[in-house]
Amino acid sequence: MMAFYFGQLVEIFPFFLKGLWMTSKIAFISLVSCTLIGLVLGIFRSSNSIILRHLVGVYVAFVRGTPFVVQIFIIFFIFPEWGIQLEAFSAALLAMAIMGSAFICEIVAGGIAAIPKGQWEAAASSGLTNLQQLRLIVIPQAMKIILPPLVGQYVLLIKDTSVVSVIGVMDLTRVGWVTVVRIPEGLMVFTLVGALYFMISYPLILLSNYLERRMAV
Repeated sequence: MMAFYFGQLVEIFPFFLKGLWMTSKIAFISLVSCTLIGLVLGIFRSSNSIILRHLVGVYVAFVRGTPFVVQIFIIFFIFPEWGIQLEAFSAALLAMAIMGSAFICEIVAGGIAAIPKGQWEAAASSGLTNLQQLRLIVIPQAMKIILPPLVGQYVLLIKDTSVVSVIGVMDLTRVGWVTVVRIPEGLMVFTLVGALYFMISYPLILLSNYLERRMAV
């Protein structure tokens, strides 16, 4: 019987590759948007403006303090009641951008906060504007602190893409659930799903470990 199920799994393997492509597409777009938004929010979070710091702090606290599945339900099921209708794919990207940017914001803010005040003062005494201080002095130094946990966060975000299956996005996890209906051998099916997730996550795990060693030196 196991051999029969395995044969069926091999036959529909291209279906899993389509799910893997959808997961990869969501992950790539999300990582880019999360990084850009998180970088801006992290700069705001570490700014001298009390209002900006508190506004971003409330946003980060709310996003990090609520389950991702609740956030995606609100975007996909509640937003239409307010006149904002999104397709499942767009809702998934928006939810990922909101969730991921909150975590990346804290990583960026922590990296900036770790730069000694003397660096800021030296940059200011050189006549640089606040933006130039960030772009030329602070951010390049902070990246040594930011990069290792940032890449580690990317791995977590890739795994979090599995949640978008609850709103019908045909990602890798959704493909697994659909397949189990046809092949009632859950361990076999989801071992394959897990292996495919690992395939796209493991290079980032290696990169994160490398950066941690490199930056420590």
